[in-house]
Amino acid sequence: VALGVALGVALGVASGVGLGVGLGVGLGVALGVAFILGTLRVYFWIPELLWMFFLLRFVPEGDEAKWLLHLPPYFDQIIHLPIPLIDSFIVKAYRQSPVAAQQTIDYLINSTNQQKVALKAMVGIAIDTLNRCQNSQDIVAITEQLAWIPSPPPAEIGSVLPEFLAISQDVRAAENASSAYLQYETLATPVTKLNGLRNSLVFDKNPALATSFGSIVQRWLDILEISRKTLEEAALDSAEIRQVYVAGPALNPENSNSRFKGRLDVFREIESLAVSSQPPVLLLYGGRRTGKTSTLKFLPQKVGSELVPLLIDFQGAAMATTLSGLAEFIADAIIEEARRNRNLKLSAIDRESLKKEPFMTLQKWFVQIEKNAPGQRFLLCLDEFERLQEVVTDTGSRSPLNFLRYIVQHRDNWILLFSGSHTLDELNPYWSDYLINTQSLRMTYLQESEARDLIRNPVPNFPEIYTESAIDEIIYLTRCQPYYVQLMCCMLVDRLNAINRENTRLDLEKQSQLTAEDVQAVIIKSLERGGVVFRERYQEFAESEREFLHKLLYEPVLSVAESRSWQRLVDKEVLEVTEAGYRFQVPLFQKFVELQSR
Repeated sequence: VALGVALGVALGVASGVGLGVGLGVGLGVALGVAFILGTLRVYFWIPELLWMFFLLRFVPEGDEAKWLLHLPPYFDQIIHLPIPLIDSFIVKAYRQSPVAAQQTIDYLINSTNQQKVALKAMVGIAIDTLNRCQNSQDIVAITEQLAWIPSPPPAEIGSVLPEFLAISQDVRAAENASSAYLQYETLATPVTKLNGLRNSLVFDKNPALATSFGSIVQRWLDILEISRKTLEEAALDSAEIRQVYVAGPALNPENSNSRFKGRLDVFREIESLAVSSQPPVLLLYGGRRTGKTSTLKFLPQKVGSELVPLLIDFQGAAMATTLSGLAEFIADAIIEEARRNRNLKLSAIDRESLKKEPFMTLQKWFVQIEKNAPGQRFLLCLDEFERLQEVVTDTGSRSPLNFLRYIVQHRDNWILLFSGSHTLDELNPYWSDYLINTQSLRMTYLQESEARDLIRNPVPNFPEIYTESAIDEIIYLTRCQPYYVQLMCCMLVDRLNAINRENTRLDLEKQSQLTAEDVQAVIIKSLERGGVVFRERYQEFAESEREFLHKLLYEPVLSVAESRSWQRLVDKEVLEVTEAGYRFQVPLFQKFVELQSR
């Protein structure tokens, strides 16, 4: 169609020029223009435009869906010029009859030349539907209401609509939670995503997109904040204890600020080393679930503004199968982290060069970032850095490691922090060639005062549900390992709520506090709930090491007399050496090993 129109226009011009020679320029141009107007069917387009003005002016509000079949494309399929106002009419009709509006859009796309009008109608419907949400139920319904829009959606909403749909699904999950407080807690996720979306729109290069969707984001935030306040009040009115402990994922500053306890010594040491005149490479290491990732997430709040922490999760980067894919992942993570942590908008990176020379392009980009942010140092936090070995193996290239060595040797304002569960001597020998002048920081147990604070005060105004004996028993069983503490407290809250529900059913007095006996009663359930974590830790040891752990359970005297050194189990904080010999550091993990022996 486009080619035909172009040829028609060209022919009109040519004809006009040709005729101009014989009939005069004026007459030739007039005939040429007339031919062009005829090719574009402007003579039909003008009355059709007037008809659209008539429909919008005189069709009663709410009756638009009944008049969809009277739109110009239904009686003029071959009109070439886009007809304004059709998209606005379809948007209004969608409010009364989504099915009829969708059928009209399908007709425009498949049977006419009005595809651009159809796409504008899609965009208008999406914006109008998102903007008309009045409560959380409306937000939940968005997922189904807009499911018909093709994926990927039109470019005007392509970067934003999927995020709104994901938020809608998160709100649905919150509404399906089993209690008012769980609903309140789960709503924190979509609220966090909406705040992130609002911040990203501020930096978007499309001002129209930011204007259209910024007000929608704020409307949704207002709706969800009201819902959260209502749910919080309902939870406080109920007898149920709030389940506030987080046993598993890393804590985020946005929704778990009060749950994060301690680690001040780690923060101070990181900051002190990072701002020194010749900062070393930092290695933050410790067992899994000791809080390394949570610590890195909270780092921007704990260090001075002159230091810009940039967290890169290499667990996600390991999915990259090419060097350019890895470099792009790193660049995107740095851009987002700088914006989130320090409201810093970094200079754009050359995406085409990134595909051809990924790490050389990153090097040049780092230099440009330094020039645009004088006086600041960038702390590149490489979490789960061991996964880089997978990329090196898959690509057969050590370019990522060469890039890191370049940063260490030549970029004084960039400091590398590697975070993982291995020390350098446990990795492939080639790592020692790249990581020189390394300062190790060990992530271990919480201090006892910090663990007690976590148990008593996971969130403000948490009720006093533990006796001192219960707290002492939790401290003993977990040795203040943060994941184990959260896990046991989580199971204890479940137990107390279950007891009180049963007491209410039997018209008995409610139990107000947990005792040491209650702590003992949830050990097995704690091991079952955290089974994946315990099993993962158990499986990381060699068969001979596991055999020794089992022998230590039943033959402690013989185990002590063994001449073989089990230093690795000590280094991994499984065993400790006492005057009597080896013993388990964490009694709760010892209970898990006992279960494996049965």
